Amino acid sequence: MKHPLLLFPFFVLGHLMLFSQEQVLSKKEAVALALENNFGIKVAKNQVAIADNNQGILNSGYLPTLTAVGGADYNRDDSTIEFPGQINEDGSPRGDIDIYKAEAQRYNGSLNANYTLFDGLGRYYNYKRLKEQYQLSELQARETIENTMIQLFSVYFEVARLTENENVLQQALEVSSQRIKRAEYAFEYGQNTKLDILNAQVDVTNDSINLLNNRQQLANVKRDLNVVLSQNLNATFTVDTLVSFIPKLKLEAHIEKANLNNVALLQNERNLQINAYDIKVNKSGYLPTIGLNGSYGWNLNQSAASAFFPGTNNETWTFGLGASLTWNLFDGGSTNVRVKNAKIAYENQELLKQQVILEVDRDIQNAMAIYQNRLNIFDIQSQNVRTNQNNFERSKEQFQLGSITSIEFRQAQINLLNAQTNKNLAKYDAKLAELQLLQLTGQLLNVEF
Repeated sequence: MKHPLLLFPFFVLGHLMLFSQEQVLSKKEAVALALENNFGIKVAKNQVAIADNNQGILNSGYLPTLTAVGGADYNRDDSTIEFPGQINEDGSPRGDIDIYKAEAQRYNGSLNANYTLFDGLGRYYNYKRLKEQYQLSELQARETIENTMIQLFSVYFEVARLTENENVLQQALEVSSQRIKRAEYAFEYGQNTKLDILNAQVDVTNDSINLLNNRQQLANVKRDLNVVLSQNLNATFTVDTLVSFIPKLKLEAHIEKANLNNVALLQNERNLQINAYDIKVNKSGYLPTIGLNGSYGWNLNQSAASAFFPGTNNETWTFGLGASLTWNLFDGGSTNVRVKNAKIAYENQELLKQQVILEVDRDIQNAMAIYQNRLNIFDIQSQNVRTNQNNFERSKEQFQLGSITSIEFRQAQINLLNAQTNKNLAKYDAKLAELQLLQLTGQLLNVEF
């Protein structure tokens, strides 16, 4: 007797053969794709580029300014000049004078240069501040990259876990399908009842549903991974399911240097230095500003003729140099307030530094404890798989000999299935905990994935 459920394993097998032909996306390739394509990382790199522009000489205030100015004016006058009561030499009344289209033009152009020789060292410390700001932006970009790597591997390992679970569920389905055949043969020879066939069919149905649900979860998680990699959502691939752990001694060496490499601590150091420069920049308000200026100009004035004078053209060339000293002896106390506030900000940053040091130390200790615990769980689950595998093999032999019922055999199968899936979960949980510990020590981007 043929049952429709018996065809399902062959459908699954065909799917797995197609699945096996997909390209393997290694951990190293996934990291390279994320670094190249991830939108968050691209934004972080653009922020670094902005900070790089800001720290350049063109934004330092050390260069002079050169301004070109030009202008032109045009006037046209129509006028009538009257001479009431005036007479000519011959005794006739003096006539009116009409001036039509009396045009006047003025043209000018100049180059003006200004340069600050001394501004109380404000621009000097501001320039250093911009350098620190650039280094801070690099650390912020590094933090973004590290967080993206953790996100990447949390999804990557979930794909790997579901992939291994699919193989486990496939094996369980094949075993249950073989039970149907055995139950049908035994029923035909009168060795069991119809109930054994029905139980086997129920188990095949449950195993089929579990496999389909796992496959759907796997497809969804692959799309999640494609989002992190910023690539086509429907891109197909398989992942590397091999996991290796860093030796304990090497991890302990990384932990010892965490204070020098942790990105949060390094950012705090940069912020502390920026606040120190802020104090010096504000103190520059106590000192004078000395500047130089120069100009070179040209003017042309073309005046219109009048009733009494002819029109004139006046062209001049000018060149000038000057120096200035500005000293704000008292600005109402605003400079003093800014300096005091900058000092308070520096003190706050010092307090924040102590808090961050304490929090990072706590996080590292917690992460190490979690990592050790998950490694122990992985070892226990690995031993549990071996135990349940032996139990399943013996149960299978006894079931074939008729010494145990199908229900007992099914329980041994379920125990093995749970042990295998729990082992898969424990393996990737332990590896992800290791990566999180590496992030806290500042070594996440320095290890081979």
